[in-house]
Amino acid sequence: MSARFCAIVVAAGRGLRFGQSKQLVEIAGRPLVAWSFAAFGAMDELEDLVIATEAEHLEDMAAIAAEYAPRLAVTVVRGGSRRQDSARHALAAVPARCDACFIHDGARPLVRAADVRVAMTLVSSGTGALIATRVVDTIKVADPGGSSVVRTLDRSSLWAAQTPQFGTVQDLRRAHEAARSSEFEATDDAMLLERIGVTVRIVPASGDNFKVTLPGDRDRVEAILHR
Repeated sequence: MSARFCAIVVAAGRGLRFGQSKQLVEIAGRPLVAWSFAAFGAMDELEDLVIATEAEHLEDMAAIAAEYAPRLAVTVVRGGSRRQDSARHALAAVPARCDACFIHDGARPLVRAADVRVAMTLVSSGTGALIATRVVDTIKVADPGGSSVVRTLDRSSLWAAQTPQFGTVQDLRRAHEAARSSEFEATDDAMLLERIGVTVRIVPASGDNFKVTLPGDRDRVEAILHR
């Protein structure tokens, strides 16, 4: 598919596990979200960026995007109470000139353009993609109380989903609208695509692309970026 892509960055979380709103926390001399903005801004394939964030950060996000992704046409929208709502709001703001898009968590600053480019080539109507890594730990399923193991999963078929997650604008909007109308809550956008019958292809991450969730993750990211 030869498509015009729009990048979406969701940066509207409250950072409860991190201890504070983390989108603007400085990491290696830049706000956390700036690393993603810069990565996408350097991709010649992209011309549009939509950011979903909290109401109090709308102006800050626009300023950061202008500094670190000055070539892109930027739209900043107010996020929702859940990540899923924020992604839906951002999808509604994707310019009509774009046929496809990808949705990225602003708390993943180590995304690699090479992985994004591979995934973009896989997208077509009815087919999406995501960045992921193979699960290397042994995964146990526990009882409802979490006190005993019920069974062990076969890790050879397990992948840990990351972002960006990709699809046509039409497929992603349809997936989110189907979830909204049925009050279905998912943990990522690919799950919503799967639910409406869209095939989701896997692109193995070529490097670190973990999400900054806990305070110690900030130090880990900073060490990687400095190195």
